Amino acid sequence: MSTLLFENVRLIDPAASLDQPGRLLVRNGIIEAIDQAGAEGRPEEAVSIDGRGAVLCPGLVDMRVEIGEPGYEYRETVASAARAASAGGITTIAVLPTCKPAIDNPALVRLLRSRGEETGAITILPYGALTKGCEGKELAEIGLLHEAGAIAFTDGARAVDPARLMRLALSYAGGFNALVVQHPEEPSLAGSGCATAGNLATRLGLGGIPSAAEAIMIARDIRLAEMTGGKLHFAHVSTAEGLELIRQAKKRGLAITCDTAPHYFDLNENAIEGFRTYAKFSPPLRPESDRLAVCAALADGTIDAIASDHMPRDADDKRLPFAQAATGGAGMATLLGVTLTRVHDGTLSLSDALALLTSKPAALLKSSAGTLTKGAVADLCLFSPEQSWLVEAGKLPGRGQNTAFDGRALEGLVLGTWKAGVPVYRKTEK
Repeated sequence: MSTLLFENVRLIDPAASLDQPGRLLVRNGIIEAIDQAGAEGRPEEAVSIDGRGAVLCPGLVDMRVEIGEPGYEYRETVASAARAASAGGITTIAVLPTCKPAIDNPALVRLLRSRGEETGAITILPYGALTKGCEGKELAEIGLLHEAGAIAFTDGARAVDPARLMRLALSYAGGFNALVVQHPEEPSLAGSGCATAGNLATRLGLGGIPSAAEAIMIARDIRLAEMTGGKLHFAHVSTAEGLELIRQAKKRGLAITCDTAPHYFDLNENAIEGFRTYAKFSPPLRPESDRLAVCAALADGTIDAIASDHMPRDADDKRLPFAQAATGGAGMATLLGVTLTRVHDGTLSLSDALALLTSKPAALLKSSAGTLTKGAVADLCLFSPEQSWLVEAGKLPGRGQNTAFDGRALEGLVLGTWKAGVPVYRKTEK
């Protein structure tokens, strides 16, 4: 293992309230020392890396990623997901259980963890299925999955519909102090809809999903969490009403947390104009008033993390009429750049934005990642906040190319990513 000395960098670690120019020394994959800018002395064997004023922060922690392996390898494999993550500055990913077969047995949990280690580039934290087969009918073996290393429990982009089943899930998971993650959308209201109900959906002739479908499920599950004392997390929250319910639940001291994804604070429903299937998500994109509410919730701390919601899809899954096209977008490569749009417009400070991508999701997942503290594993991301790059579908790292940000110039370029002190991505200069 080599000794690395990062010099001329802006060190940002929200977990340690660190934001200063300085140097960082890595030895044998572990952070050994952090110095102020201008410090002298260098270990003789150290390889110097000049950051040229760029930001050095912990490797990003993405708490919501779908990959195709096993079962849908044509969409994404562990290896291709590792390439996409590394190019996006991400070193830890929490993987949804919605593969084939679903991650509802301990062997698959252990397999995914080991496959992540094999890449040498990412740590995979597998979610366990909340119900068998993620079918919402019968609880999975939560205790065995937890023992095998499942970091939380969810059925991915499928809401657990029966209230009694969700109550049992919260009660049982609570016995292991485990987090339950819900897709907040009332299924009978959502039906076969594919866009937010309103004037745009009507004009395009698309089946509408009422925005209230999100709030109704959030309200129900907050009450169930209150009854059971369970730990409940809502994924990709996208509406003002849903966020206000979560805000009030937090004020009452309930163990309620939530995340959102970049497309919900950077895009609104107008992105589906022209039946643009790359902008088809679940939940669907919302009106501008909801987008602004998500931005406000990021700023006031209601939202606990930003996740990429990475959902790679084959071109044939998207080249269909809008109602039949698959939902989801490839999000790991654009996670940092789109998040930084809220820094550039003044919604968030850079440190607060990075907290939502590093220390806060790590804390939710009980992971030791997401920090630059002495003795921590040297998972690192070096990026230039002002340097721009162009998002081009077809040229993204990994197999997933279905990005809603195609053709967008983003400020925030990842220059390098290190996993346990080993370089796994370096931006080549043109």
